[in-house]
Amino acid sequence: MKTYTPPANTRLYVVGDIHGRADLLQLLHQKIIHDAATAGKKTLHLVYLGDYIDRGSLSRQVITTLLKPSPIKARRHFLLGNHEQAMLDFLDDPEPASAWLSWGGMATLHSYGITPTKKELSEQGGLRQLAKKLARALPATHLKFLKNCRLSTRLGDILCVHAGINPSLPLNAQPEQTLLTTRQPFINDPADYGVRVIFGHTVQEAPLVMDNKIGIDTGAYATGTLTCAVLEGSSVRFIQT
Repeated sequence: MKTYTPPANTRLYVVGDIHGRADLLQLLHQKIIHDAATAGKKTLHLVYLGDYIDRGSLSRQVITTLLKPSPIKARRHFLLGNHEQAMLDFLDDPEPASAWLSWGGMATLHSYGITPTKKELSEQGGLRQLAKKLARALPATHLKFLKNCRLSTRLGDILCVHAGINPSLPLNAQPEQTLLTTRQPFINDPADYGVRVIFGHTVQEAPLVMDNKIGIDTGAYATGTLTCAVLEGSSVRFIQT
């Protein structure tokens, strides 16, 4: 299999699923700043793979941090995770999207100062009231950020997505739901995709490194290990909290 790399003279930083751990994000940024000081005149890109919110207790603070200027002189790419999409779906039509609350959405509500009442969670029309409460509490800048996140970004022969791809479909024909939620058969698939896919979404004890893919969700919200992959030429290494 061909070795797939970022563009020449480029260093690529890719951050895995944060899930409300603003404390780990800030620590990882400090490590990235230190690492980037060795890049010389290389072009830097900083990619975040999505799932910024839910589960951890600091979802609002994560978005606030991401809205600040970049910690390094780099072009930043913010991808959409299935948890952000679930939150947007809840805001748009809460009843069919109510499963979000059991996926970690309650932690996100709490981070925005919202404690759902029993009535909001159990009575007819209650979820709509809860969604309206969230809409009022959500800063406009946060909502704009979430709506502007992309499904994927490609840099040279490196394709960054939240969850993965469908190996049986062309890269330009991947369904949104696949990019946001797929696991198998993608994760163990050895096929040559014509790119190397970097993804999060599925928790690994340690980064998964294969010729055709790299998985970097190390379960930060529970393990305290937030992972950033660093790609430069054919080199792959990792920065972790």
